[in-house]
Amino acid sequence: MSEQKEWTRANAEAYWKRNIRMITVLLIIWGLVSYVAAIFLAQPLYTIKLGQLPLSFWFAQQGSILIFVLLIFVYCWLMDRLDREYGLSE
Repeated sequence: MSEQKEWTRANAEAYWKRNIRMITVLLIIWGLVSYVAAIFLAQPLYTIKLGQLPLSFWFAQQGSILIFVLLIFVYCWLMDRLDREYGLSE
């Protein structure tokens, strides 16, 4: 069982600062995948076919959504670790 930390204002600020940092990093990853793969790399990826459609279509339509769902699971996993570290896990 993890050791309970005394919940002080400093702990609360540190907890939320790390939470916001995680969210920011994950949203940056999602944005980069969405824009770089779907927009900036659309022309080079257009020449590669996946089924009957170009790979750029799959990145633009499906890739962004799949990455977002994956990042939700990563966020949950990271928040579980953070909660245990600060003694907030159930």
